[in-house]
Amino acid sequence: MKDTTDFFGLIRRAPDVEAPELVAVDATDRLLLDEAAAALALCGPGEVAVVDDGYGALTLGAVALHGASDVRVSQDLLVGELALARNAERTGLAGTYRSLALGPELVRGARVVLIQAPKALDALREIAEVVAASAAPDVTVLVGGRVKHMTHGMNDVLRASFADVSATLARQKSRVLVARGPEPAPPTFPRRQRHADLGLTVCAHGAAFAGTKIDIGTRTLLGSLDRMAPVPTALDLGCGTGVLAVALARSRPDLTVLAADQSAAAVASAEATVAANGLTDRITVLRDDAAASVPDGSVDLVVCNPPFHVGAAVVTTAADRLFAAAGRVLRPGGEFWTVYNSALRYKPTLTRLVGPTRVADQSPKFTVTVSTRR
Repeated sequence: MKDTTDFFGLIRRAPDVEAPELVAVDATDRLLLDEAAAALALCGPGEVAVVDDGYGALTLGAVALHGASDVRVSQDLLVGELALARNAERTGLAGTYRSLALGPELVRGARVVLIQAPKALDALREIAEVVAASAAPDVTVLVGGRVKHMTHGMNDVLRASFADVSATLARQKSRVLVARGPEPAPPTFPRRQRHADLGLTVCAHGAAFAGTKIDIGTRTLLGSLDRMAPVPTALDLGCGTGVLAVALARSRPDLTVLAADQSAAAVASAEATVAANGLTDRITVLRDDAAASVPDGSVDLVVCNPPFHVGAAVVTTAADRLFAAAGRVLRPGGEFWTVYNSALRYKPTLTRLVGPTRVADQSPKFTVTVSTRR
């Protein structure tokens, strides 16, 4: 077994955003691996699965510190996958794991499943359903999180899919829930909801932001659709469930739309939303980090309802990366429409990263701006 201090010191967040309050390995990673140690020692090749590993500490830690092999891992965020790959190279552990989508193949026959607790209960519910349906009958599921973010609702969610759920003692403000005795049931995701006022249907997997609802920021930006320039191509950047992409395509029959997000749950949700609204021939959905695969200067219009959280921390650089991406992919003269909390005052940043920016709509809560690419 390698020294944990030396090993975890090699794990990095890159290419994700960096900030003083953000770490690559946290107390929950360490506690999960310690609590799982005995169970991991009994696992053979391919019998360990990991869900929502931040940057690889759980996956690579299970291999380097506890002898796991052929670990299967699913990470919702693409930057997490990219960081895991880099950290595997850095630690000499490339080829010791497989990245898979959240689904039966991820956990089929698994005897230990390590999970970094997601923020949304529906995200945990979908993970629990998948694990209960396909993991080994003697599977041990360990869900870890910071105590301040864990609720009794998480226990209830796990009890809907497992016969036995218990909690470990807290350590360094983290705690682990342990679930055993899987009770398979028909899947309940993706879910769908018809929004008659907008004339569209929204589909959502568990980890998709806002679920089947339409958040107020997106609704605010939807109010500006008719003021956006008539152009042939558009990008919904950080598309979530695909609401803006669908609304754009429905309002402009000649428009070709690309919807991109780094979240696997968002992409799967957007694909389902696009299909539910009969627009698969006009909207392409792509899993991408800040539109990295979209060519420079190839889009006429970009719309975006950006995040301003990274995990539980408020970090404006998460939006800055999307603003910079919009400036890169827009053609000269193209427009970037975005909405954000009015307290954030992004206008100077937008002017710097995209081009001249004006306020199109503003309330005490939200501001909509349009930036013209230089």
